[in-house]
Amino acid sequence: MEALSYLKSVMDSYHELSNDCWGELQQALRIKSFKKGTVLVNFGDIPTKFYFVYKGLVRAYSMGQDEAAKEVNKNFFDEGRFPSAVVATLDRTPSEICIETLEDSTLVEIDHTKYRELLEKYEDLKWYHIKYLEKHWVKEKEPVEISLLDGEAKERYLSFIAENPLLAKRVPLYHLASKLGITPTQLSRIRKTIN
Repeated sequence: MEALSYLKSVMDSYHELSNDCWGELQQALRIKSFKKGTVLVNFGDIPTKFYFVYKGLVRAYSMGQDEAAKEVNKNFFDEGRFPSAVVATLDRTPSEICIETLEDSTLVEIDHTKYRELLEKYEDLKWYHIKYLEKHWVKEKEPVEISLLDGEAKERYLSFIAENPLLAKRVPLYHLASKLGITPTQLSRIRKTIN
């Protein structure tokens, strides 16, 4: 069960989980393999699960407001990350984002209801949860959102590759362009000026 050992090590890197907590949490986990292009959460789904990436790459995207911007990539999740339609899962409402594999992937599927029950029960799981959210939903997102408002496209690209050097090599350019709020042609031009 390498996938579960990896999940445990990632969670412990934020806050160590007790044996009791980990033992109960394992009951809410299932290891699954998905082909590239598999939709894990579709628009309108009311998700009851979220995922942990053991191997592979996943994206979260929404639909743009105008017809020219069809798909807008919100985030990419590689090994050690937790793709989820967070708002829909928490509120039990239809998802406004789609979660899709960009590579053949091995994921740990986590039952959200059971996870929430354990979050109420175990203080160590609460601390893990808080520290994960602080790092990935506050500290990482705020600078990115500010750069989208203030930064030029080249600065946004350079910032993305500096913060995600391995991910930048794996994400298809048209998906990366969408995440940066530019066209693939603009991104191609930016890359030529850098190389």
